[in-house]
Amino acid sequence: MIDRRTFLLNASLGLGCACGLPVALVSGANAAGEAEDFSFDSLKAKMREKAKTPYEEPAGDLPEKLANLTYDQHRAIRFRPDHALWKDGGSNFELQAFHPGWLFKHPVDLHEVIGDRSWPLHFTGADFEYRPPLKAEEFTGLELPGIAGFRLHYPLNRPDYRDELITFLGASYFRALGKDNLYGLSARGLAVDTAAGREEEFPNFTRFYLERPIPGQNRMRIWAELESPRVTGAYAFTITPGINTEVDVDANIYLRGDVERLGVAPLTSMYLYGENDRTGFDDYRPEVHDSDGLLTLRKDGERLWRPLRNPENLALSFFSEDSPKGFGLIQRDRHFDSYQDTEAHYEKRPSLWIEPIGDWGKGAIMLAEIPSDKEIHDNIVAFWVPEKKAEAGSEHRFRYRMHWGSQPEPGTGLAQVRTTRTGQGGTAASEPDPRKRKFAVEFAGGPLVKLGSEAKLEADLRVNNATLMAHQLATLDNGVWRQIFDVKQDDSGNPVELALTLKHDGKAVTETWLYQWTKTA
Repeated sequence: MIDRRTFLLNASLGLGCACGLPVALVSGANAAGEAEDFSFDSLKAKMREKAKTPYEEPAGDLPEKLANLTYDQHRAIRFRPDHALWKDGGSNFELQAFHPGWLFKHPVDLHEVIGDRSWPLHFTGADFEYRPPLKAEEFTGLELPGIAGFRLHYPLNRPDYRDELITFLGASYFRALGKDNLYGLSARGLAVDTAAGREEEFPNFTRFYLERPIPGQNRMRIWAELESPRVTGAYAFTITPGINTEVDVDANIYLRGDVERLGVAPLTSMYLYGENDRTGFDDYRPEVHDSDGLLTLRKDGERLWRPLRNPENLALSFFSEDSPKGFGLIQRDRHFDSYQDTEAHYEKRPSLWIEPIGDWGKGAIMLAEIPSDKEIHDNIVAFWVPEKKAEAGSEHRFRYRMHWGSQPEPGTGLAQVRTTRTGQGGTAASEPDPRKRKFAVEFAGGPLVKLGSEAKLEADLRVNNATLMAHQLATLDNGVWRQIFDVKQDDSGNPVELALTLKHDGKAVTETWLYQWTKTA
């Protein structure tokens, strides 16, 4: 498992509020090198041809004193607020860069695009402040071969301050924010053989092209080159800030070699424990997670809600779909009382909804849940796996819109799952049996508000690899209905799969609750 949360958090907090280029670069005068023609079509052609050549490992060309930086030393490097690109050009956007070194040993190139021409941008040590334990004089006149990554700022929450909006840092990882959000889950450009029984490959965004924003512009366009031993790619991002920030992605993927599991629109999050599985955590906080469920909107309009778990062993779930309307990792619980964390504020972490553009065809949404004992670990992964084989020489294009925010998922007339609670199965007087489990699932909103407590609802409860024992459907206050049931696992070597939908007159009035349980969870 990769501990990305530590360096992402400290990159955001420890490197300061602003970074980047000399102010003179607003005019492009200090760009390094000659201008080149640029278009997305030419970028795609370049990466298509590059896929026909052997992969070349990026040169480890960082100066020794940067390559050997420790965590504390790298964290002490901060960018100068008055050096941000576009800061004084009248634009709503400004760009700030991250310093190479520590974990970021392969520099990333950055280019500014004006019209159909691009200019490489150059950074030096003068753009950064080197604080103790570093000695600033040792970095005087330092030339940098590139940057570790960058972030864009925009007046997202109030008009007089440019908040962090989106960060690209490390491999092909990036994170964005909607209004009033704090950084939480991440996205990636591509996943290659994640949990596929072989070593996972992490493609890198190696070069970015950023369109110079003009005054009053409320969106930003970025293009990127992606590369790894078996993959190249040309990506286009159109970023529109808002209550839910939208990122339109056009991913063009070219394969150098066969890929067992190609992961499209991959999402990475953290789930330590919640209402359904806090066993083993001695913590004053009721819940700790960046996301609490996987939501899927099927082609026929059915909504599937799958609460996340922190299993004892690696758990993989595949949800076969044909042209899904969307999927995402959602932080549905937005109440501070659920977390009681005045530092992390998990109730403010964004959800991320993926809306496919065009027909994605057949495939599956894969959910990987990785055992974790610390909240610094990103242990949840979800992405689309196309049915089409990812073979050497093949090309793949996927377009999708990402919605980052507190409530980015599409609206629904159905009642939603409010909580999932689990505990020891049986009655209060019965002896504990590890093969028995009790579930309490609550639905709220939608038609349940108008139906009233006297409505005759039916619980469509489906159980696989278990025997259904006691079960009861009851109404609570304010249009909340709770289904309580016990199951006893049949085959202890396989997980129990559960599905529940509430119906009225034979018609679904709730989304479908899904769950996977093993006796060791």
